[in-house]
Amino acid sequence: MSVLCDTQIRELIGIEPFQENTKRAGKVSFGVSSYGYDVRVGSRFKIFTPTPRNGGMAVVDPKHFNDDFMVEVDTNDLGTDHIIIPPNSFALCETVEVFDIPRDVLAICVGKSTYARCGLIVNVTPLEPEWRGKVTLEISNTTPLPAKVYANEGIAQLVFLKADRVCAVSYADKRGKYQDQTGLTLPKVD
Repeated sequence: MSVLCDTQIRELIGIEPFQENTKRAGKVSFGVSSYGYDVRVGSRFKIFTPTPRNGGMAVVDPKHFNDDFMVEVDTNDLGTDHIIIPPNSFALCETVEVFDIPRDVLAICVGKSTYARCGLIVNVTPLEPEWRGKVTLEISNTTPLPAKVYANEGIAQLVFLKADRVCAVSYADKRGKYQDQTGLTLPKVD
């Protein structure tokens, strides 16, 4: 298994819109890098609130996740370039980019150091072979203070691992529940 370099990422990975990694003054970097691709966070977010809008006891259940825990925010509608994640909370968002992962590649997502050094952690499960779509990201604010996240700028890096052999069953073959997801996708259990 090997890690794909910038030229291999350009050739083998479906990324739309594809961006080169150039200096952008005052922006958190994004685009292809030496051995990965820095994704941008879009403008739409779902921010977790500890009390559901309908009142009552708040219990987070991944098998029955309640959308009432989330407040939807679009920076375009607000006329701003960022959102605020409350202390010790998180937000779901989606990448600007759409990905098409080849059958012999697995992508791992890691957070960017610019945000990690501020106590913001990005979590995404691996993008399996033949997974397609916009990536739903989870950004945790581990600090006791509100934290800014800038829309349409870099948030995390995908690292692409090319397998020595093609898998017997891909994400597309098993009809994965997050295949071709559109919008911010909450947890699902089949």
